[in-house]
Amino acid sequence: MELKKIPYDFTVCKLKQDSDIDVTKSFYFVGKTDEEISLVCKTEDAPANTLERDDGWSAFRIQGVLDYSLIGILSKISAILADNKIGIFAVSTYNTDYILTKADNFDRALSVLEEAGYKVI
Repeated sequence: MELKKIPYDFTVCKLKQDSDIDVTKSFYFVGKTDEEISLVCKTEDAPANTLERDDGWSAFRIQGVLDYSLIGILSKISAILADNKIGIFAVSTYNTDYILTKADNFDRALSVLEEAGYKVI
């Protein structure tokens, strides 16, 4: 399975209102529930009005479109990283999964995944 590095610095933040999100930007994820609005975006695109903000994330995605019948893909990756004491923030889209790690753990995360048989591109 191929993992593709995403060449941006990311920020994870909590917002008061979704109108603070600039939907014209090229890369962002929004999660909205009855309790919160979360945004993952390129650091340079993070809104000024955040309730909370955590910079310093890097990301990769599972390359290709994942079939919904495939089971345990994210679980296996997260287990490998957890076994190596690397925390993650995962985001899923219709097509695939994105895994973020803190930037200072990113190279080590990709290295241990390569050792486990994943191809990093």
